[in-house]
Amino acid sequence: MLPSNPMAALFGKSPFKPLPQHMRIVIECVEEVQPLFQALFDDDQEQLEECKNHIFVKEREADAMRNEICEHLPRNMLQATGRQDLLALLAAQDAIANTAQDIAGLLVERRMEMLPSMAEPLMRLVIRCIDTCRQAHAIIEKLDELHETGFRGRETSRVDEMLVELGNMESDTDLMGMALARVLFAEEDRLKPVSVIFWYQLIQWVGNLADYAEKVGDRLHLLIAR
Repeated sequence: MLPSNPMAALFGKSPFKPLPQHMRIVIECVEEVQPLFQALFDDDQEQLEECKNHIFVKEREADAMRNEICEHLPRNMLQATGRQDLLALLAAQDAIANTAQDIAGLLVERRMEMLPSMAEPLMRLVIRCIDTCRQAHAIIEKLDELHETGFRGRETSRVDEMLVELGNMESDTDLMGMALARVLFAEEDRLKPVSVIFWYQLIQWVGNLADYAEKVGDRLHLLIAR
């Protein structure tokens, strides 16, 4: 007999099975961030609004799935500590989508004045942060295999290597974010003070995409260690 609860069917025998599903929705959300900024650079308000709407839809989907996972997470499959680690991993994934939503909301609700000197380093930062999120996604897609092998063996070693690369990528985004902030502050006299504040906030939020991606890796590393 097929399970009547679709979430029970999704979990199957593994408490980790829905995590990659959730992360796929998160990545669909994040993938809209680059065209969002391209629309900003092109001063294309219609495209900006369209990208923002896509991000908001995907963020709501991610929230809904997170809530379903939390509600139906089988209590008998994990020890209490492991359960908390898994929920923390899910929260880190969800924070990526939340951050993309924050970025989109700001860019649509407040017309941001772009300094030409910021455009190239900002887009490079955006792309690197998205790539960092993709790396976290690739790692999360390994969860089922890791569970099947008891978090041991060759696949675990491969994931360890991917986690190291994830950390290196996040470190890159830190340096790029600081360099971009220096560009902003060097030309802050050309902007209204409130614009400088919003731009600095935006740079931080873009960097947070990579920060939360690294947290996803950190949480998975804890699961593997246990």
